[in-house]
Amino acid sequence: MKSRLNDHLSRPGFTLLEMSMVILVLMTLVSAGFYASNTYRDWSLAREASESLRTVYVAQRTYLADNPTTPVTSLTHALLLPYIPNSPATFPTGKSLTGATLTVRVNVSPPYMTTTAGGVGGDPYDPSGSSTDSLWDVGE
Repeated sequence: MKSRLNDHLSRPGFTLLEMSMVILVLMTLVSAGFYASNTYRDWSLAREASESLRTVYVAQRTYLADNPTTPVTSLTHALLLPYIPNSPATFPTGKSLTGATLTVRVNVSPPYMTTTAGGVGGDPYDPSGSSTDSLWDVGE
């Protein structure tokens, strides 16, 4: 004859320790997923900015080839807009990691992104810290 105490101890189920371990593993996987998605978002913003800069750089070079006596320092967005492929209504811009709109400074070669409105002055915006990684810049 079996005792009730023995039946109670051999019931199938999960212990508190096992459930805690499963929850810990799930939380670790979810936090790693959030980190990866933020990293991908940052990379995507940088990639879009570098593509905009390359487009402007090609427009800049093409305009200067058509107008060889024009100095780079006199270039404006209005002069380069017809040389942008598919002639968009507005000049290409970018988004910073904080969501601010970045404009392209075109009166320097190679062009760069800046937070200054109009793209006339301002320091280069490059959170990667490298001018040769092809992110946030034209690169060399």
